[in-house]
Amino acid sequence: MLKRFVVLKNERAALLRDGDFERILSAGRHYFFDPLNQLSLQVWKLDAPMQDLALVDYLLGHEPDTADEHFVCMELGEDEAGLRYENKLLVEVLAPGSRRVFWKGLLTQHLEKIDLRQAYALAPDIAARIQQPNLRSRAVSGLAGLLVAQVPAYHMGVLRVDGKVQRLMSPGVEVFWRFNRDVQVELVDMRLQNLEVTGQEILSSDKVSLRLNLAATWRYTDVLLAHEKLAKPVDHLYRELQFGLRAAVGTRSLDALLENKQVIDEVVSEHVARKLEGFGIEVNSIGVKDIVLPGEMKTILAKVVEAEKAAESNVIRRREETAATRSLLNTAKVMEDNPVALRLKELETLERVAERIDRISVFGGLDQVLNGLVSIKGS
Repeated sequence: MLKRFVVLKNERAALLRDGDFERILSAGRHYFFDPLNQLSLQVWKLDAPMQDLALVDYLLGHEPDTADEHFVCMELGEDEAGLRYENKLLVEVLAPGSRRVFWKGLLTQHLEKIDLRQAYALAPDIAARIQQPNLRSRAVSGLAGLLVAQVPAYHMGVLRVDGKVQRLMSPGVEVFWRFNRDVQVELVDMRLQNLEVTGQEILSSDKVSLRLNLAATWRYTDVLLAHEKLAKPVDHLYRELQFGLRAAVGTRSLDALLENKQVIDEVVSEHVARKLEGFGIEVNSIGVKDIVLPGEMKTILAKVVEAEKAAESNVIRRREETAATRSLLNTAKVMEDNPVALRLKELETLERVAERIDRISVFGGLDQVLNGLVSIKGS
């Protein structure tokens, strides 16, 4: 009984006798005498990885020439990563210990091995190929094994490998291997930054509870030094601002704080400058934004201020009354010895009276008006 098998040009097949491998069949028509119907065919596509690795291992061990003729074998060690190319186009990033087997004949397969013990950063030319995988005509698989770190302008990147600070990264893009290590990049803003310490409940020395809000501006002077000595520089700065604020408020009375709010800024600035010396952080300015008093304390202070202002008002009123009385006495003394001054005062009085009258009828002349309206007896 004659049996025919057809293998397409983009396929390869294995001829099986009772399920056991006989040989590899290339593209074309193949005829075999099979009276007992023992022959069968297993077919694979040339553009897909070879999945039957057991067959490949058999050929490598027993028919190495056949394996070399039909397969491209890619194997990576535990300390190696790989970049797989198809027809010189990067298509896959292979993890350590990976194994790929491809058919020869349709696509040109190439593997570039990378020794992970030598470097943790990809070469710039390789990194440039995978920075924008979505813009490529064919996506690159296996990118989870890479860390693409982009440092924007006015920033620096702190590179940590396995928890240890390695170096600073300038603005730009770099790509790192994540296999066999923990790689992290922390972005650091080199510009002047704001930090607010809000809602701090502190007792003054006279046991008055105050709520304060503080604002500070700061910047890095030495990023590597700050991250070498401090696990979290910003958190450390925040705590020191808290401690400085408590030291400034807790040792002073409410009256002293309200009388001179600037003393809080000065004490906190001195405390922070002393504590952060040698840590690569510089604080430019510190200021208290708000001092919030309890409700009952607000009422008491309002009454105190009201009483103080009322007392000041009484003092001013008494002083003005005394001055007015003294001025009247001086005027009387002048008019007593000077008839002309007395007459001028009479005319001034007449003018004031006339301002309040719409119409005046005069009988007997101006002297009669003056004598009738103003009468000042001599002593």
